[in-house]
Amino acid sequence: MSYGHTITVAMTYDEAVEKTKEALASQGFGVLSEINVRATFESKLGPDSGAKLGDYVILGACNPALAQRALTAEPDMGLLLPCNVVVRQDPDAEHTVVQTIDPQTMVQLSGNPVVREVAAEADTRLKAALSHLESLGRP
Repeated sequence: MSYGHTITVAMTYDEAVEKTKEALASQGFGVLSEINVRATFESKLGPDSGAKLGDYVILGACNPALAQRALTAEPDMGLLLPCNVVVRQDPDAEHTVVQTIDPQTMVQLSGNPVVREVAAEADTRLKAALSHLESLGRP
């Protein structure tokens, strides 16, 4: 089972992070959280751990209008929010990978029709953001 959408772009890691944030914003998503996984691994597990992972950030993206609809329909959906977006680059890679959660995974956990509608709209918007990024940095 696939639970995400993945693209590869010919951008530096830093450029991909910045362009990803811009693409998300153009689709109504704000970034509520930013977890630098590499830095966390380095500080908790040592420098070698971070070096093996490469650059890796998890962005917690949220479209407030969609989140409100989902949470109003089913308050437990907060367990699955925000939508995670990953930007990562392996240590020896020339390209950067950008991934988004597939919001349809929420539908698999909830039979609520409103959640189904919200997930479909979120999926459309996340795919549009990825499509825009892909057009900027085709490998």
